[in-house]
Amino acid sequence: MSIPFQHVGFCGLRAFAAIALFAAAVAGCGTPKGPPPTANVEVLLADESGSRKEIGEINQKLLASVSTAPNLRDYVLGEGDLIQVTVFEAEELKTEARVGSRGFITLPLLGPVLIKGLTTREAEQKIEDLYKRKYLQSPHVSIFVKEQLAGKITLLGAVKNPGAVPYLTRQRLLDSLAGVGGLSEKAGKMVQVRRPNDDPKLQPMVFMIDLDEIIKQGNTDLNIEIQRGDVIFVPEAGTIYVDGAVKKPGNYPISQSTTVQEAIVMAGGFSLTADEGNIKLVRVMPSGKREVVKLSISDIQQGSAHSMSVKDRDVLFVETNTPKALLYGLRLNLGGGLFGIGYDPRSGTAY
Repeated sequence: MSIPFQHVGFCGLRAFAAIALFAAAVAGCGTPKGPPPTANVEVLLADESGSRKEIGEINQKLLASVSTAPNLRDYVLGEGDLIQVTVFEAEELKTEARVGSRGFITLPLLGPVLIKGLTTREAEQKIEDLYKRKYLQSPHVSIFVKEQLAGKITLLGAVKNPGAVPYLTRQRLLDSLAGVGGLSEKAGKMVQVRRPNDDPKLQPMVFMIDLDEIIKQGNTDLNIEIQRGDVIFVPEAGTIYVDGAVKKPGNYPISQSTTVQEAIVMAGGFSLTADEGNIKLVRVMPSGKREVVKLSISDIQQGSAHSMSVKDRDVLFVETNTPKALLYGLRLNLGGGLFGIGYDPRSGTAY
């Protein structure tokens, strides 16, 4: 899978109860699961109407809702940053240090101090507290960032000024979008935030967030904090996201007549471990409510869903068949007189 939903379970985060956030890779937490069904096919077929909000209106509300300009004291320290630490009560403790790969700097008397992920303000307070415990009665610490090498965030897709931008201070999704001028005229309303996993062996996490839920419905919990290294992608309107047990998960452009089956074909078709009788279609209704419908390949080929078209912002999630995943994940290792059976949970092909 290229961009699977990661190990933040669908019901494990309250803030994402309203959005399509699914568990991915079998690795570490069993078979991936999509959201539970909330409606049937007839509900979707009976309510095909709905209007699309003008991008200009979205941008106006987006720019009006962002935080005030960040204070430089809110700069988030990270690996590679070169800082100067001054203790006003003891000139001899003045130190210049670079944040190491594990996030530590070394200070006189204190030794290693973890500051990665702290703002300069928070780091100053932490160092003051450490000196106060043993060495100084009422220390005052100042941190000056001499070199900022702490990383960037990347904004791609239908935004006015796509590209990589420095990650200087803590910010939320709307702040990041406003920082590049907002959305372009072709933008859809579903935003994806791709976040590297702490374990490089695992797939990145992908959050799918509906801007209408934040701006129109006022659900500020979905205005998530952006972290260093995040990639924010705004697809163009008229796209669908296909994930789960398909060969090429991702965004795909659709027309008014694109069917569910055609959308799966665009994603490369079912993978070897797909449960073809367990497909979830997630759709935002005109009322703003999100419905989840369970489909099967028989529904798509000849049943009530045969001619149903997918819509902008729909999400298709193909469940994994656990027995198939175990079967194709098994591999035999023969050679050198040794025999073993191993299981690769991320495997999509037989060994």
